Amino acid sequence: MNLFLTGSTGFLGGRLIKNLLQHKRNEVYILVRNVEKAERLRDSFQMDEQKRIHIFQGDITIPNAGLSKDDLEWLTGKIDAVYHLAALVKFDLELREELFAANYDGTKHILELASILQVKKFYYVSTAYTVGKLAEGVEELYPAEGEFHNPYEESKVKSEHLVFSYRDKMDVSIFRPAIIVGDSKTGEADSQFTLYGFMRALGVFKRKTARRRGEERTYRLVAAKNGTSNLVPVDYVADILSLAPEKAQDNKIYHITNPNPPENIELLKMLKEALQFENLSVVENTGEYELDEEEVKLNSLIDVFKVYLAGALTFDDRNTQDLMEGTGVSHLDMSNETIEMIIRTGCEPNGGKVTV
Repeated sequence: MNLFLTGSTGFLGGRLIKNLLQHKRNEVYILVRNVEKAERLRDSFQMDEQKRIHIFQGDITIPNAGLSKDDLEWLTGKIDAVYHLAALVKFDLELREELFAANYDGTKHILELASILQVKKFYYVSTAYTVGKLAEGVEELYPAEGEFHNPYEESKVKSEHLVFSYRDKMDVSIFRPAIIVGDSKTGEADSQFTLYGFMRALGVFKRKTARRRGEERTYRLVAAKNGTSNLVPVDYVADILSLAPEKAQDNKIYHITNPNPPENIELLKMLKEALQFENLSVVENTGEYELDEEEVKLNSLIDVFKVYLAGALTFDDRNTQDLMEGTGVSHLDMSNETIEMIIRTGCEPNGGKVTV
């Protein structure tokens, strides 16, 4: 198949390309803003694979993704399926306009491009957190006017509705990963992923407090007792996505989630050990703590993640289990040892990051 990807130079994109090229007759066409970065990615593959990676410079925030007339003519009728991975992942309220420009308008431009190119299948990579303030994640569209924690969630929900509105033009499927972390075998990751920003912030706080010689004290980090973090390794996400061309069904939504996510209390303890932050104390969120100024600063580091650390969301993934049936991909079973390894790797000097 001829497969067109956005968001391909990220770590997930690179892993997905690797999977797709395992089928020797697949060709991959990638839309990128930074050609130099894309060329470095291509150069990381075997020579026979490099010949099957085709780079097109463009920008999802521009109509037709900024592709030239010649590129459009050349690609028309050649592409079998589009993977739309590109997105802005930020949770700040003041970035609503920027988030919608990238996530909603960008999706609209890629859908319109797919229509022009006469593409048959469209795979949209969304997020499990389109669930918003609901208590349970289902593999269905949520209300476009639902309750959301932040504009990122809202932009992705409305983008999902937009994708489904193109069902009369092409087959569409939506994939919803939870919190993507490093590779389940090596721990390698892209340090831009959500959890790693939190890890970096804790590391910075640790270094600042370590400079205060002679000060012996404990800093309390507050977490919800029953909260969980739905972590999914990047290789699992890529494996599920790579099943799409042969197995994804039209109008279906697939959760790429963890059926047994770790409790936040345990996760934060793992972070404490990996960072060797001995004077960090993880305490339950009872609402009874009087935090001092330094502890308020520490806990403010997780403000942006607080809504994802507070609850114990569950996600139905029966569609995904059906998708995996008869393939070499198994339902996720992520042990605490694997999570600890991923966190340890992420706390190394380069953050376990694979550079492209």
